[in-house]
Amino acid sequence: MRCHVCGALMGETRTDLPFKVTERSIVVVRDVPVIQCSGCREYLLSDSVMERLDELPAAANTKADLEILTFAA
Repeated sequence: MRCHVCGALMGETRTDLPFKVTERSIVVVRDVPVIQCSGCREYLLSDSVMERLDELPAAANTKADLEILTFAA
């Protein structure tokens, strides 16, 4: 697969992604499977990964300023 931004090759890897779930709460999800560009670092998420990440606001501890979770498929 080629990157839609720069045209370089993309490959499967895992990375950590931050999400702002409320005005004051940030959740960092570790070990998220992504398809990432080897050139510009742009990434894509599969539909199944996106569905899991959509559940974050309900699972997040909104009383904490920062929470770190590990992605579980």
